[in-house]
Amino acid sequence: MKVDFGKLQKLDRRTLLVGGGVGVGLVVAWAVWPRTYLPNLSAAPGESLFGAWIKIGADGHVSVAIPQCEEGQGVFTAMPQIIADELGANWKMVGVEPAPLNPLYANPLAAEELFALALGGLPEQLRRTHASRTGLMLTGCSTSIRNFEDQLRHAGATARVLLCKAAARRWGVEWQSCDTVGGQVVHGNSKLGFGELAAEAADESVPGDVPLRTAETNRLYGQPLPRLDAPAKVDGSLNFAADIRLPNMVFASIRMGPIGETELVRLDRAAANKIPGMLSIVTTKDWVATIANNGWAAEKAIDAMRPRFKTPEDVINNDSIADALNNALNADGARLHEAGDLAADFRGAKVVSAEYRVDVALHAALEPMTCTANYHDGYLSLWLPTQAPGLARAAAARAIGISESAVTVHATMAGGSFGAKLEHEVAAQAALLSQSVGRPVQLTWPRGEDMRHDRYRPPAIGRMTGKLNGRGQISGLLAKIAAPETGRELATRLLGGDPVVQASLALPGKGDPSAVAGAQPVYGIPNYAVDHHPATIGVPTGYWRSGAHSYNCFFVESFLDELAHAAEQDAVSFRMAMLGGETRLARCLQTAAQLGGWQGGQPGSGQGIACHAFRGSYIAVMAEARLDGRKVKVERLVAAVDCGRVVNPDLVAQQIEGGLLFGMAAALAGSTGFTENVADVREISELGLPTLADAPDITVELIRNGADPGGASELAVPPVAPAIANALQSASGVRFRVLPLLSDVE
Repeated sequence: MKVDFGKLQKLDRRTLLVGGGVGVGLVVAWAVWPRTYLPNLSAAPGESLFGAWIKIGADGHVSVAIPQCEEGQGVFTAMPQIIADELGANWKMVGVEPAPLNPLYANPLAAEELFALALGGLPEQLRRTHASRTGLMLTGCSTSIRNFEDQLRHAGATARVLLCKAAARRWGVEWQSCDTVGGQVVHGNSKLGFGELAAEAADESVPGDVPLRTAETNRLYGQPLPRLDAPAKVDGSLNFAADIRLPNMVFASIRMGPIGETELVRLDRAAANKIPGMLSIVTTKDWVATIANNGWAAEKAIDAMRPRFKTPEDVINNDSIADALNNALNADGARLHEAGDLAADFRGAKVVSAEYRVDVALHAALEPMTCTANYHDGYLSLWLPTQAPGLARAAAARAIGISESAVTVHATMAGGSFGAKLEHEVAAQAALLSQSVGRPVQLTWPRGEDMRHDRYRPPAIGRMTGKLNGRGQISGLLAKIAAPETGRELATRLLGGDPVVQASLALPGKGDPSAVAGAQPVYGIPNYAVDHHPATIGVPTGYWRSGAHSYNCFFVESFLDELAHAAEQDAVSFRMAMLGGETRLARCLQTAAQLGGWQGGQPGSGQGIACHAFRGSYIAVMAEARLDGRKVKVERLVAAVDCGRVVNPDLVAQQIEGGLLFGMAAALAGSTGFTENVADVREISELGLPTLADAPDITVELIRNGADPGGASELAVPPVAPAIANALQSASGVRFRVLPLLSDVE
């Protein structure tokens, strides 16, 4: 195909210019970044490429490239559903495949939210284009639909127009008079299937203005279509990382040293070699791995050799972490958000104060860190679940001293993540092992290593102070939050090799905006301030589902409940009086209260409520809970959700339900202490997680509107803990201010 580059001047940054044939495809005209990226999506025999997103086969199948990690949240269904809707495809003929590494699939929205501290200091122009310049493909922060919806709609619309033009050429009519439905182009009584037209359509030229669908009939958007990944998960044909099998492949297990500066000092090789199937031992300064002809032998050999590591000089335990947080809270902080004149409002006034604390939380995904690596003739192939495939590729390349261009990443499904698979240490380790033994190696962290070397949700303390005015409303609110600078740590660990990020992190300033995310009140409070008190706790921290919103919502919504009690007001009415400018959140609050049969939070009712807004979405959760001896029994959760336009309501409902249970688990359990630089918890059974018998009755109400899509996968996590804590207060008269709940009760 001959590409008329003069047409690019008429296109906006999201417009697609599509070519035909294998290896020819999409060019995106970036209005603010003048580099042209060519797609590297490949077509199988009988398929025609329609840009970087779509392939159509001669049999009519439609394959959609997905750049996001499928970790259960449903991107392998929602993203192709957007394309299929604009394309007019038959859903039964739609499939997906992981997108190749390419800057075309960069996720700048996730980059800005994950690395707010590192990118926030950059000029706006550079900040907006940094992810594309560096090819930063990311899954996280509920950004998959928010970032890619527009591109997906235009990709589907462009392919639809090309198919219509090919059909119109055959029929001798104007292409504008044609439409698509159910995998066919139609014009009156004339119909042609996509497969019949694909090869011709790929050679058509794209008009300067590609129209999006406006009709309300025959739409797939908004329909509860079945998940595309469900059948393969049910019949077991879907490959996860542990399912990969390569010729001559061996299996590895690993043991790493404690947290801090350490090194391997002793191991019993003879004991390991007695295990049947053992083949080799590989050591580095801070870890040792066993390689065997089966995974059981590799893990047994690790246990048998009893590796010992040097004890770090800086001892980390529960007391040292608590001291670090307390010392930070009592030191000077950095004011990151403020409005009005809080000092004047507080001067000489009677205030209400309370202090809350959350402990370390683990990701505890069912699938531990796993990667299969095959190093051969200077080239490396990786199979792993990853939320940041480019970063995993770079880490593996650095580890064995080869170019990134010599590394191929095959993204697999993730058996859960919650943010853990943004990390890429396992990829570097697997690459080193494969290079060392000269064979494909599948490395799986034992469960204990997955727990001991997690990048934990950080602990935090929130010291809240508020003032009520004469009408019983909050006139002033101060949130002082002691927490690690997880955003700085994450950016340094994952993007530390980027000179732009290094320069940004070196800029003067104190405080990490990601550590106080969710603490800025959504309510109409005239005077408020949010201070971050950075704490150095010695424990590696990372991104955890909903980030700092998980603890800051607990601080704010628990304290709002305490202020409502101080004002002698119903907790719902108290909040509603301050939500005049947030009508969507107010509607969620009213809906949750009505559906839940809110009784005003009266003593003995066992009802509590909390709400939150983030990622462009709104939620209110009402909980019914009580104390059952020394346990918390959550009997009911009711959630009202407004996340704008909904691609697939079933997927959203699943994510809200899952988020409610995830948030409940974190509110009741899922934490660990530390003893001499090692996490105390080593098995999932030790986490005390709720079981199916503990699951409450759950009601989810989706409030529909036409606003831009907001995030859904993390939305339900933050308000669950405060709703349960508020319910326990109404049930027992006792205010619980520590997560996990009852963890501070002797």
